[in-house]
Amino acid sequence: MKQEEKANNLQPLTENGEHISPMLPEGIKNYLIDIDGTICDDIPNEEPERMVTAKVYPDALATLNKWYDEGHIIYFFTSRTEAHREITETWLDKYGFKYHGMIMGKPRGGNYHWIDNHLVRATRYRGKFTDLIEKAVTIQVFDDGKHE
Repeated sequence: MKQEEKANNLQPLTENGEHISPMLPEGIKNYLIDIDGTICDDIPNEEPERMVTAKVYPDALATLNKWYDEGHIIYFFTSRTEAHREITETWLDKYGFKYHGMIMGKPRGGNYHWIDNHLVRATRYRGKFTDLIEKAVTIQVFDDGKHE
C-alpha cells in the first residue's frame, strides 16, 4: 500500500459539525514497530557500524510483511537517530521488509506510556513474532468516573 492509498483509507469524521482527526477503517491497524532487539539484534546507537550486519529475526520479517500485505500500516518507530536513517533503510530493504515509513528519535530507556485521543494498544515483544491473540490484562487508565 502506497502513501496515497493509506491516506485514501482514512475515514473522515465530524463532531458537532466540525472535522476531527480521521480514523482508519475497522480492522486496519497502524503498527509502530521498534527495530533494535525487536526485528533484529539489539544494537545501541553508540555502535552504528554494527547496524549494517545486524541479524534479522525471520519471524519478524514474515509477520510484518504479512500484516503489510493484509493492508495494515507498518511504521518503524526507533530510537535510532536521523544520522542512522540511511543505513537503517538500506538494511530494511536488503532483507525485504515492507513498510510505509520510519519515525526516528524515539526516547530511549523503555517504560513507555502513550497517551492519545485514539485507541492505543501495546504489545511487548518477548522474543518471537506470531499472530496476535486476545489476552485479558490490567492496564492504567484515566479515571473517567466509570468503574466497569
